[in-house]
Amino acid sequence: MSSASWSAYADTRPGALVQDAVRRAIETMWKHYGEPVSLSDLADAAILSRFYFSRVFRQVTGTSPGRFLSAVRLHQAKELLRESELSVTGISYQVGYNSPGTFTSRFTRSVGLSPTRYRDHARLADSGSLPRPPRPGPHGGTVVGTVLRAGVVPLRNVYVGAFTSSVPEGRPVAWDVLGPGRRRFQLHGVPDGTWHIRVAGLDGSPPEYGTERRMLVGTGPAVTVQTRGAIEVDITLRPSGVFDLPVLFALPELDCRDQRLMAGAC
Repeated sequence: MSSASWSAYADTRPGALVQDAVRRAIETMWKHYGEPVSLSDLADAAILSRFYFSRVFRQVTGTSPGRFLSAVRLHQAKELLRESELSVTGISYQVGYNSPGTFTSRFTRSVGLSPTRYRDHARLADSGSLPRPPRPGPHGGTVVGTVLRAGVVPLRNVYVGAFTSSVPEGRPVAWDVLGPGRRRFQLHGVPDGTWHIRVAGLDGSPPEYGTERRMLVGTGPAVTVQTRGAIEVDITLRPSGVFDLPVLFALPELDCRDQRLMAGAC
């Protein structure tokens, strides 16, 4: 079946067929993130036309194929910075960037630290954690809500942040840290505008032998904040899946998912 005829057929079956197509494209990203990967390559992997692929990819993941691929590359760069002795330049080439300068600027914008600073912080326990949430001030709005756990139990803290886009990257404009037993969050001083509320933590259930702990994530609706206004939003925490973007902002507790976390070092 050609990509064009498959796309027409998939329009009549928007569920499993479309998700399988997007899953194939995402698997291609994870396997070939270090190589030049074009939109056509991803559409071919999905067996869809380029136009239709871009549309359904955004419907399923909430972002564009290019943005997702960039998140995969930066996620892998974070791992290499933590686990290897490769230079920043070497890592930039290994994750698919032709220009170390472009890599450094995108990494810094998305992670909130430069590659060099991220490496230094990640190797010192807790040194890259977010500071305490800001105290309520006279300006900005407030977003409050409950993190619903739906059967999952976080390992330690749960982080809640307001981000400028659907991609959880960079330092959030407002945040809260929920310790064990705490489920209500309060984001104070959120500037006027539309924000995306994201939640992340680590699964507290024992991982299978030889595997990392799973990431727990929660995605709230986009909220429009007005000065001194308050918005209530509840978010369900769940295990991350193939369609979830990697969490890019720098939190060593979330990045170090193996047994070294329990020893307090990354």
